[in-house]
Amino acid sequence: MDFTDPKMFFNRELSWLRFNTRVLNEAYNPNLPLLDRLKFLAIYGTNLDEFYMIRVAGLKRLYASGIAEIGADKLTPSEQLQYIRDYLHQEQSALEKLFLEIKKELCKAGLDIKNFSELHESQKSSIKGYFHSYLYPVIVPIVVDSTHPFPHLNNLSFGIAIKLKSEENGDIKYGMIRIPRVLTRFIEIEKGLFVPVETIVGEFAGDLFEGYELISYVPFRVTRNADIEIQEDEADDFIELMNEGIKARKKGEIVRLEVGIGDENLIDFVKKQIIVFKDDVYENNIPLNLSAFWELVGSKDFAHLSTPPFNPKILPPLDSSANIFDTLDKQDVILFQPFESFDSVVHFIQSAAKDPDVLSIRMTLYRVGKNSPIIKALTEAAENKQVTVLVELKARFDEENNLHWARALESAGAHVIYGVPGLKVHAKVALVIKKIGDKLKEYVHLSTGNYNSASAKIYTDVSFFTSNKQIANDTIKLFHSLSTGTSHKTQLDVLCVAPMQIKPKILSMIEDEIKKAQEGRIILKANALVDSDVIKSLYKASNAGVKIDLIIRGVCCLVPGVKGFSENIRVFSIIGKYLEHARIYYFKHSASQVYFSSADLMPRNLERRVELLIPATSEAIIKRLDEILNIQLKDNVQMHELKSDGLYYKIPTTQKSISSQVIYEEYVNEIYNITKTEQESSKTKKLLDKMMKDS
Repeated sequence: MDFTDPKMFFNRELSWLRFNTRVLNEAYNPNLPLLDRLKFLAIYGTNLDEFYMIRVAGLKRLYASGIAEIGADKLTPSEQLQYIRDYLHQEQSALEKLFLEIKKELCKAGLDIKNFSELHESQKSSIKGYFHSYLYPVIVPIVVDSTHPFPHLNNLSFGIAIKLKSEENGDIKYGMIRIPRVLTRFIEIEKGLFVPVETIVGEFAGDLFEGYELISYVPFRVTRNADIEIQEDEADDFIELMNEGIKARKKGEIVRLEVGIGDENLIDFVKKQIIVFKDDVYENNIPLNLSAFWELVGSKDFAHLSTPPFNPKILPPLDSSANIFDTLDKQDVILFQPFESFDSVVHFIQSAAKDPDVLSIRMTLYRVGKNSPIIKALTEAAENKQVTVLVELKARFDEENNLHWARALESAGAHVIYGVPGLKVHAKVALVIKKIGDKLKEYVHLSTGNYNSASAKIYTDVSFFTSNKQIANDTIKLFHSLSTGTSHKTQLDVLCVAPMQIKPKILSMIEDEIKKAQEGRIILKANALVDSDVIKSLYKASNAGVKIDLIIRGVCCLVPGVKGFSENIRVFSIIGKYLEHARIYYFKHSASQVYFSSADLMPRNLERRVELLIPATSEAIIKRLDEILNIQLKDNVQMHELKSDGLYYKIPTTQKSISSQVIYEEYVNEIYNITKTEQESSKTKKLLDKMMKDS
């Protein structure tokens, strides 16, 4: 068998496009509330922005460098770029039709989105005052001529191009108006009526250019290469290099131009000023910047048009008033977020910060978000404890935020590690060292997700607490390697750490299942499956008779269902209310059977990052992780199956609808209510006992 045949590998970029189409398809779902459907349009647009900024920009760089082949599928950068452009231009008409359909339904429900030109005269008159009071002072008008060149536009800049006519001699001039990001995108001019800001600015643009009459306007938006390239050889200047990289992102090569429909001469003017390959120009008949729809999705006045938010719960044993460290002395605890609350993780760090017997707190931080309660706890702890934090400055699009937190922690007295040269630290781990009597006791938290209170409400992740001595020893060794810069060579005993151990461990466990042939069983749940060595090993396992199920949310380069290669492999993707983010790996005949990890099955995770693979430590933990996998495999509401033609097909709903995400919400609520009832019953019994005793 030739497991290197290019036909047996889907292209990574094309697989990603199909993933984003699955996101878009959720907006078609008539069973979803209208603002949920609009939300999926916003997610689709946000995803596409990042795809162009990073992946398309990278392909363009490879093409310019003359590189011919870059992956197991053997497609050249030029071939991939053309496929991407054809795919997106074809999808654009469906996108526009879908938005207009949702817009129409929203209007019926009382939320109306209208361009200025669609308003009644009385409404137009009222907006003029708003324009002069709130928009006129902050927008920047520019006439483009020999003395006023077309200005530099930062990444994702948004504005309108304008065509003007001189009142004096009738000459035609062109210009533009920058629309700052600080402005609200959709202006609510009366209850439930929202007007895109660019259509207001466009209609009153003539007020900005004295002596000229406005002929026409058209909105446009640019996307630049935003991938920061940092040469890490000069370690002493790493922070300065990051700052320079962040600045350079705003000036990267333009890789996409989005422009509205309108005056063809004006559109030609924009295209001449913003030089980009013709197939990277997208003319839209709907509002540009789909991610701006988040403004409407979050409107409190229309909360009834969204799915009611689920309130994550704190379940036993973490719901008791007992000290969390006393609880972890007795048992390991695993959570499945966002169904179970991230507050338990915050409480773990806060308790460590306040506990006078805690001597040391060590953490890795990748994406923490804004107003982080964990950062607050760490800065307070740094006043009287040893606090060591690795802040990964190379976390894409969080570089500025992480620089800010790193400096705040350092100012508070914490020891801050600014990443590891040559590797990105993606492992999520916290270590608390406490003095108990004359001995030290360690407590560890490990997770598949970030220490971010906001994303913890929408990402599904596995979160694990333990006082296991072997895991603690491995964690101490890991932090020492991060401090000394020796992570490239580090190997652990119970945990597995990338880049040295995780990939060999996974390949070894696949080989163990191959030895069992038809008794072999593998289930892998991840965000992406790209690594060609892992894929080839899975093909080999399938050919030996091993039954394999893959739950891969996004990119999957493996081709399932091909006789002689992958006939025993099924591939599924779940797209729903929550972003499936947990990585759980099941091997029937491995020592621990089930593992969870910060690492996806991609070369960058397995070979160029510091990641962790964590074994289940008890039968209870194994059972819990098994449940997650098995319930997801039964999903027939949010599940899609990948076939050998590269397309995803919705799993047909049987007589009973099974949504794994809904099941977990119901499960957590049920456990919470039972626990609450038991607690109330216990309180009542104690009260009655006291009353009887008093009487």
